[in-house]
Amino acid sequence: MKHVAALLLCLVPLLANALQPGENLAPWTLLDQHDQAYSLDAGTHILLVARDMDAARLVKAALADQPKGYLEARDAVFVADIQRMPALISKLFAVPAMRGYHYRVLLDRDGRVASRYTGQDGQVQWLQLEQGRLVSQQAFADAAALKAALETAPRH
Repeated sequence: MKHVAALLLCLVPLLANALQPGENLAPWTLLDQHDQAYSLDAGTHILLVARDMDAARLVKAALADQPKGYLEARDAVFVADIQRMPALISKLFAVPAMRGYHYRVLLDRDGRVASRYTGQDGQVQWLQLEQGRLVSQQAFADAAALKAALETAPRH
């Protein structure tokens, strides 16, 4: 019983910080795999967040057959939390490999952006935005489901 109470006390701050529909997202800027800056703005309608490699692989699989500009046409951006990746691996292998992707990957090297949004490892967090305000959010643990959701997302 003590363990359950301790666990609940640890989770309370996380739940208190969870973003609620109607709240504005705090602004941020990240560099992509080409060292180009991107700042979250009112024109972003979909924010995809991968907290680990498994989630990033789901995004990669969902976008595998899509043309360049696919995410941009949906006003969508993809944030990959790479803070747990060893810096040497990131610099020598992972980021150079990402430069061959036909979509933009915003690299959260220190976890300061991805940590703002609730989500679980192995899942892609989808935040639906309107004018910088959270409308809804959902999680995807399956690449086919993520691909289908992106296909039905409105193009702007």
